[in-house]
Amino acid sequence: MTIFNLGSINLDHFYSLSHLVTAGETLAANDYSISLGGKGANQSVALAKAGAEICHIGAISKKDRPFLDEMQKAGVALDNVAFLETPSGHAIVMVDEKTGENQIILSPSANYNIEQEQIRIALQKANSSDWALAQNETCLIEDFLSQAKTKGLKICYSAAPFVAEQTSALISITDLLIVNEGEAESLSEFIKKDITKLALPHLIITLGSKGARYVGEQGSFSIAPFDVNVVDTTGAGDTFLGYVLANLTKGKPMREAMHIAAAAAALQITRRGAMRAIPDSQEVELFLGNISKGR
Repeated sequence: MTIFNLGSINLDHFYSLSHLVTAGETLAANDYSISLGGKGANQSVALAKAGAEICHIGAISKKDRPFLDEMQKAGVALDNVAFLETPSGHAIVMVDEKTGENQIILSPSANYNIEQEQIRIALQKANSSDWALAQNETCLIEDFLSQAKTKGLKICYSAAPFVAEQTSALISITDLLIVNEGEAESLSEFIKKDITKLALPHLIITLGSKGARYVGEQGSFSIAPFDVNVVDTTGAGDTFLGYVLANLTKGKPMREAMHIAAAAAALQITRRGAMRAIPDSQEVELFLGNISKGR
């Protein structure tokens, strides 16, 4: 079973700050680093580290090709990534040293130059047992998910950065919708209906430090977060999604998949960075084992 991810690939510029910048303020960073990121790339790496077979569809500047080593080492298939003259997408990530909270500015660039042919070639390898995954950081999202649905793939949609009109248009073909609490409220307001009443096959609403809520074919329940020392929350949602979807493809029930994903996200936020902080499945198993033993 393969997951085909139409996903962003960004270079993340991390700035560690004493506090998040306010309007009109100039603030010197205490630390700076650059690494591979993007919601799509982060989710692909999380999926791979969780043991899923993952094919990434995306684009990056030719000159930045070496940055993809991290995805390749994690086990992500990169045959459908285009190498362009266009600058790579990038993000400015500002992290509060005290709370781990962040502010992010995105520049899509190459992520908006993915072509239909890449999608067509990638989906030639797909079958009805596979999943298609997309976020809102690339072009051609609706085309990709519609083509995947026509081929019988199950659809996972990570509706961030949130675009109400686009998200509402894709609800009817989505099997697993993942949104955060604010996005859920905005979507409910836009469609003038509580999204938990839409009878989606699977809906997950992430609640940050309060865990996550599920409503769907496997009932209605909440998953509590793990109590850890928060260092940096960047990419926690991507780690959570990757581990949920990977464990669903292994046949695990949703409650168990979300519990494992919550553990993975808890480990991730104890480390600095996004992609480089994503734990592998052995680390997550050890973490859960120590929790069950009361360590």
